[in-house]
Amino acid sequence: MTVKNLHCAHLATPVGQPGSGRLRYGAAMALYADGLLSAEALEVYRICAPLDAEDPAVLLAQQGLAVPEAVALPPEAELRALIAEADRYLATLPGPGVAEVRMGLAGVRGQPFHPVPAPPNAVLAAHLAAALEPLALTHPALAMAIAATVPHLNWQTFDQYPAEQIGADFRSGNAFCIIIGQDGPIKAQGFDFGLFLVAPHVLYRDHHHKAPELYAPLTGPHGWRFGPASPLIVKPAHEPVWNDPDAPHATKVGAVPFLCLYGWTADVDSPAQVIPADDWAALEALRL
Repeated sequence: MTVKNLHCAHLATPVGQPGSGRLRYGAAMALYADGLLSAEALEVYRICAPLDAEDPAVLLAQQGLAVPEAVALPPEAELRALIAEADRYLATLPGPGVAEVRMGLAGVRGQPFHPVPAPPNAVLAAHLAAALEPLALTHPALAMAIAATVPHLNWQTFDQYPAEQIGADFRSGNAFCIIIGQDGPIKAQGFDFGLFLVAPHVLYRDHHHKAPELYAPLTGPHGWRFGPASPLIVKPAHEPVWNDPDAPHATKVGAVPFLCLYGWTADVDSPAQVIPADDWAALEALRL
């Protein structure tokens, strides 16, 4: 999607969606800064920003003003917009780890942008749209920001676990991208932040790692457990999960693809290890 096309897509966010007024105003401010929107039109979007159900097109028409034709943000601007939107989202979440991850985001503010390769990824192509569809109903700005950055992020399928330990379904059914970190477009030491996607019904088997970790699930419901002998707990979207260092955890994806923001706040280079369990076959066959 191009600068203008992205902004105009944001201006056209359906009226009534939560956060849509703010999203339209943000796009209007960007277009105004680029000289593509008049001050009079910007004022209309400002007035309508807190009013998600108010259609700015009506007020624009009353004043004889037109919505601009389509334009696109450069990759850096799209990425920084995603980071800002993710930070706003995290600020709404309770629980441990959220403050630490937000501190990591604040710590790289102003750091330079380094373009990264963005090869195609089969898991991303197959499942991201289905994950973003419900997110767009509740958090349209975040959903659009994620979609806009797909051409600028290096989505990879994680294959560092031994195949016989992690299972074929997970090995072929996951994708992640680093937004901030040693290998991301925004560099950081000792801090990783990105997006993680897993195909429907996949079991991410029991594992642990030294890095303390925040999962902020954007879809749900999904199943979680925190040790091979522990029961599976079904959690909805937008209920964060904090894993202390070396704490065991597993995720069973529901019918909607699993999409989350994740943050590792220390020991990001320490490898993860699978924890054996005798009920994986049953959990992989389970449908939530």
